[in-house]
Amino acid sequence: MASYGKLYMIPCPIGTDYGVLPEANRPVVEALDYFIVENVRSARRFLGRGGMGRTVEELTFVECNEHTRPEELPSMLEPLFGGRDAGFISEAGVPGVADPGAEIAALCHRAGIRVVPLVGPSSILLALMASGQNGQSFAFNGYLPVKPPERAKALRMYEKRALGEGQSQLFIEAPYRNAKLLEEMLAVLSPHTRLTVAADITASSEFILTLPVAVWHSRPRPDLNKRPAIFIIGR
Repeated sequence: MASYGKLYMIPCPIGTDYGVLPEANRPVVEALDYFIVENVRSARRFLGRGGMGRTVEELTFVECNEHTRPEELPSMLEPLFGGRDAGFISEAGVPGVADPGAEIAALCHRAGIRVVPLVGPSSILLALMASGQNGQSFAFNGYLPVKPPERAKALRMYEKRALGEGQSQLFIEAPYRNAKLLEEMLAVLSPHTRLTVAADITASSEFILTLPVAVWHSRPRPDLNKRPAIFIIGR
């Protein structure tokens, strides 16, 4: 086990306006030459902007995303069994949290390979930090059901939990469906329920606002089209 390499989980900035690589991560990332990534193109761009001491052409990349078959995953760890460290990079944000990476990390744990998380931006936590909603008890629920009746049922269930237990309920949606989700939330939720909408976190166009549903009804909707967003229900 001592001769195995380590897997570093490397957060990728959500918006390019706030820098590219935390200084605490730089020595670790600059020492790596093997990366497991969600998308090779975006990973190369991220590392290239980071000002590494070598070119991205000197690095090795393999893709791990929603198109990767389970039987392909073990081969990605072969360099680590030989003592080579690796980094996992998703397209934006924290790998393994609402992004690919958990399957590779799980394989590493089963094989006795150390998994090391590095500091970096998580839109989920950043949205919660700025929302004013309950940060002592919260749940990230990922995507809501796509079909309207099921989505409305799920929203009512999570709202009941938020209001009854005080647990903040967090969601994401495909960026092109953000506006539709917001309208459905405003139609289903109680007027007094507090709703947070957070988009483009860490970018210059960042938008974070928490208001009661009744107040959201009285004001213009934010433009959420094709913008990564987090929604939070609370009391």
